[in-house]
Amino acid sequence: MRFLITGGAGFIGSAVCRHVASDPSNFVLNFDKLTYAGNLASLKSIDNQPNYKFVRGDICDGARVLDLLRAHDIDIVMHLAAESHVDRSIDGPNAFIQTNVVGTFQMLNAARTYYEELSSEKRKSFRFHHISTDEVFGDLPFDSGVFTEETPYAPSSPYSASKASSDHLVRAWHETYGLPVVLSNCSNNYGPFHFPEKLIPLVILNALDERELPVYGKGENVRDWLFVEDHARALHLIATAGVLGESYNIGGNAERRNIDVVSSICAILDRKRPRVNGAFYADLIRMVSDRPGHDRRYAIDASKIKRELDWEPSQTFESGLEATVDWYLENDWWWGPIREKQGYQRLGTLRPGENISESAL
Repeated sequence: MRFLITGGAGFIGSAVCRHVASDPSNFVLNFDKLTYAGNLASLKSIDNQPNYKFVRGDICDGARVLDLLRAHDIDIVMHLAAESHVDRSIDGPNAFIQTNVVGTFQMLNAARTYYEELSSEKRKSFRFHHISTDEVFGDLPFDSGVFTEETPYAPSSPYSASKASSDHLVRAWHETYGLPVVLSNCSNNYGPFHFPEKLIPLVILNALDERELPVYGKGENVRDWLFVEDHARALHLIATAGVLGESYNIGGNAERRNIDVVSSICAILDRKRPRVNGAFYADLIRMVSDRPGHDRRYAIDASKIKRELDWEPSQTFESGLEATVDWYLENDWWWGPIREKQGYQRLGTLRPGENISESAL
């Protein structure tokens, strides 16, 4: 199959590119704008393979997308390109609307035009797979409930609202225009090549730098954690074998409180890279003011994808987290330049009633 993967230089997108391109019978076209979170170094292992090609560009350029679909005879679009950091969406929501909503609209229009040009035989294999998040479902109580594919949408942040909007657009293009689509909503990803501003890599790298380990609020917010390479396997299955018009929830069966995630990282580092002064990494933990609109708990029911596509995570949270810490300890060539450029400024501290800066717009 011939894949167009948008956002393929990002964290999840690069894992998908590596996974799909590992089969030499597939062709992977990676289309990425290379914003702050896009990093071609994440594709180093496949960048010289004959079945992989990178093209830099913007999903908001629908004409460019259509040209690429035609030129490369694409069978499957896997649409991962998105602004994805909640804290950044609080500080500057405009980019999230442009990329996640307008960009998806342009992708759908290009895909529709391309699909309608295909032969009847070629149409049978064409699919548009839209990758989304469990955050579109909103908030769960600490003690009960899970997100299913039928859970009503109730987004809480500019990020999750933009992803909910794009999900609705994809469904509308299926119902109105007959575009063959599949959708997926995943829980929190973690693993190698994760951008350093996200919780798990931030804690690992701050600890190695002897910096404080910030935990929002009381650290009691709960997330389900999914190892990124397990997610890539699931996405490939959905794109190639999912039922048209259906959505699939992908989770790691690994609910953890944020404070417990941070404590687990500290314990692993205590074993693998003890502090010079003999203290424990947990001594660096600092509780900081909470994020505005911080959802309490997310929990995924992934029984549908197990039942219909025979997928389940191969990593437990414990094995996946240890593998992730090992990767960051061994791969400063990848995260070092990002970390140096990124700095340590906290994002997403805008409080209700405060004004968004002009630069954020």
